[in-house]
Amino acid sequence: MEGHQALVGDVGWIEVICGSMFSGKTEELIRRLTRATIARQRVQVFKPAVDARFGKDVVSHSGQRTPSVEVASASEILGRLDESTKVVGVDEAQFLGLELVDVVEEIVSGGRRVVVAGLDQDYMGRPFEPIPQLMAIADSVTKTMAVCVVCGHPANKTQRLVEGEGRVLVGASEAYEARCRRCWSPDPAKAIPVEFEAAGTTGV
Repeated sequence: MEGHQALVGDVGWIEVICGSMFSGKTEELIRRLTRATIARQRVQVFKPAVDARFGKDVVSHSGQRTPSVEVASASEILGRLDESTKVVGVDEAQFLGLELVDVVEEIVSGGRRVVVAGLDQDYMGRPFEPIPQLMAIADSVTKTMAVCVVCGHPANKTQRLVEGEGRVLVGASEAYEARCRRCWSPDPAKAIPVEFEAAGTTGV
């Protein structure tokens, strides 16, 4: 749904873009923010400092990028927000914790549009806060789908390929793949489904 430019005055708006890794979340975020920039709206983009994969820019897996401000916490966004900003983008929101929900509510109460992108599930298939909470209060939710690298079906799961302690392990294709429900496992040691491993099939 994209009728957001029709909203005027002090009406705020929350958009959530969510899905698995490699599903085009950041690409869609950049597309929406670019459209706002073309419309001559002041845009600011924020990303968590813990995600240092691509430097300070927000970068999609397809290579699109946009400058951003790194923040160590969600509350830091409020202190870095310019008064003239009309549209606020937040990438990799799952790394900013539940505090982001209150921050987004405060930004929107000032009449700004907020576009948030992030994982809605962790590698175990569990809801990944704060995305579910943001989806609940959002005016618009877009759930993106990837392609399963094993069988080619639509994928909404993130497969971790390497062992690691804890829920958060920052990485890209060396550590994660997009998988469908059938080919996904919460156990990295079972990253290749038995039926495909036996047939020698590991991708499309």
